[in-house]
Order: sequence, then structure tokens, then C-alpha cells
Amino acid sequence: MSVESAAPQPEPDPGPHWPIPPAGGWTADDLDTLPNLPPHTELIDGSLVFVSPQTRFHLRAVNFFERQLESLVPDGLEVLREFTIDIDRQNRPEPDVIVVPEEDYEDPHQTRLPADSVRLAIEVVSPESVARDRGTKPLKYSGVGIPHFWRVEHKDGRAVVYVFELEPATRKYVATGIFHDRLKVSVPFPIDLDLTDIMPKRRRTE
Repeated sequence: MSVESAAPQPEPDPGPHWPIPPAGGWTADDLDTLPNLPPHTELIDGSLVFVSPQTRFHLRAVNFFERQLESLVPDGLEVLREFTIDIDRQNRPEPDVIVVPEEDYEDPHQTRLPADSVRLAIEVVSPESVARDRGTKPLKYSGVGIPHFWRVEHKDGRAVVYVFELEPATRKYVATGIFHDRLKVSVPFPIDLDLTDIMPKRRRTE
């Protein structure tokens, strides 16, 4: 009597299994408890937004603004990079760089800050984040009262910075300048930056 071999078992799926969102979407608190989220996951309108791999320009620009602002920021303010902020229950974005008041007591386990504490938010645009950085995020930042917003883009081998200031009566951003080689502003504090240092000439074709 022949013995039939057992049917082969399917191989387990090695790919990631993302959690199914609850009715109404995820909340800001969920970002601290959901397991196995990729680093720098954001929450926009109750949906999880995963960050694509960084480009060289994005990395250099974020490093540049963090380093330069740290050297210029006045007492009482500090510069943070890639730190999430609470806008509301369904929105917890992560600006690339923010300027916020220094806290007398720092909680080493703190994972986010209230959005209304932010003095300046900077977003460096990546190919996959164009719509969010040009449209979605500025609307949310202005709506919660962040007074200054900068959008940094890569054009023709160099950095271009679009500077916006909040108009308090309308709670909307007004463009106050477009800067190519040099950025010089007096608010939120005196800042004078050589933007060509982000992408030196020998690297602009990379």
C-alpha cells in the first residue's frame, strides 16, 4: 500500500504586515504604541505616512539647517530635527527641522511637542513629498499658528528656500521671499546663510 506524501505547506510571507486602521483612522497617540512602524512615520489626517529613502540633497539640507540654526539661535530657543509635533488628534507630522523654546525640564522619554510651541518649521522637499510639503503641511502649520515656515527645494543643482510668515488675521501664510544663493531674514531671529554650502559646485551634479 503506497503512502501519499503530505501536501506541501505554503511558505510564510516574509513581507511586512501593516496594521489595519480602525474606523475613523489612527490617532496621534497610536504612533507611540503601534509595533514595527518604520522610523519617521507621520500621521496625516488619520493615515500613516511612511518616509521614502532620503536623497543626498535632503540629507545635506537637513544637516545644513540644523547646524547653521544651532549656531545662530538665541538663548531660550533650541533647534530639533525630525521630531514630531501634535497638531490635533489625527495629525502628527514630523518637520525636518523646528525651532522651539527650550524647556526647563527635559523628559528623556518625550516623543512629541505641541505644534503651537513651534516658532519655525522647515520642510525639505523630496520627490515623494511634494504635495504634502507644498500643500497639506503648510495649511496645517498655519492653522495651528506656527508663525514661520520655510520650504526648501532642489532646483537646477542648487537649493531654493521659500520663506513664509503667518498673517494672524487670516491664519494663512504669506510669502515673504524666495532665496537662492543667500538667505537673509530678521525673523524669527537674525539669520544670514550661504545656501551654496548645501550643494557645493563640485557636488551639484550628484
